[in-house]
Amino acid sequence: MRVVIVGASGNIGTSLVEALSRDGQITSVLGLARRRPDWHPGKTEWAEADIATDDLGPHFRNADAVVHLAWRFQPTHDPIRTWHSNVLGGIRVFQAVADAGVPTLVYSSSVGAYSPGPKDRRVDETWPTHGWPAAAYSREKAYLERVLDTFEREHADRRVVRLRPGFVFKGQAASEQRRLFAGPLLPNPLVRPGLVPILPAPPVEFQALHSLDAAEAFRLALMKDVSGPFNIAAEPVLDVPALAGLLGARAVRVPTWPVRGLLAAAWHLRLVPASPDLLDLVSRLPLMDTTRARRELGWSPRHSALDAVSEFLDGLRAGAGMDTPPLAPDTGRPQRIRELVSRAGHRP
Repeated sequence: MRVVIVGASGNIGTSLVEALSRDGQITSVLGLARRRPDWHPGKTEWAEADIATDDLGPHFRNADAVVHLAWRFQPTHDPIRTWHSNVLGGIRVFQAVADAGVPTLVYSSSVGAYSPGPKDRRVDETWPTHGWPAAAYSREKAYLERVLDTFEREHADRRVVRLRPGFVFKGQAASEQRRLFAGPLLPNPLVRPGLVPILPAPPVEFQALHSLDAAEAFRLALMKDVSGPFNIAAEPVLDVPALAGLLGARAVRVPTWPVRGLLAAAWHLRLVPASPDLLDLVSRLPLMDTTRARRELGWSPRHSALDAVSEFLDGLRAGAGMDTPPLAPDTGRPQRIRELVSRAGHRP
């Protein structure tokens, strides 16, 4: 099987490349990325392509499957730019899959595509995917769900799988996620256990999983004769006390509004790259039921959600990364100054 991975150099992409390189049924992997990595895993070749502008057809020709993972999180101050890349670029990926006659499309949707939902019970894949429209990430993911609805109707001969993972972590993605969401002003040693005595945070709950477990779900989606959406997340559900425990801190719940106000002020001043709309989104996300993935994919995470976040924190303290442009490790003060000067979180 020849697989093309769009967005192969990022968090999930690098884990999936590693998983497929070990799979005897995979003959070759083509990793597409905007910037060519210096990393050379087995069975894998690289090509540079921007999904928003480049011709994708030649890359998809003779592929047995395309996995679409590419996503631009920044700049959150320019939602037109992220829409152009994520939504219009995603549409171009789907159209190129159709034009090239690729029989299987596996797409990384997200828990963020779901409409606001309950925290006291789990929702399955039939829960509405209209997103939270105030958050660009959510409305872009929700829009592509509608695009895929049309794609499936017009191309009933294609196998389409949508995976909807929770928040995905691994140690090697820590520097990237710090750049994207916390920005250059977060001191890495601050996340050392015991250094911060209390963790004041609003009452949020969310689901997470390790990048390697997410990659295994994508690998299984390629190999098994399945279609449709699958929720992907590990246990336990994470809340403020659980996160405080990882930091050796005491959890102190505070109202959402002052935290949001501080985040909004820092975002408007371009001191942090994470938009306050993301906090609104997390507080409204439903909790997902992963029964279908376990039953039909045969998927079961090897790492707990706490394991995934703990490894991320270890990576954050160490400035960890990989030899790919998105996952480049934290190189210290000069890099952070460049981040700040170029506006927090934004990288070309």
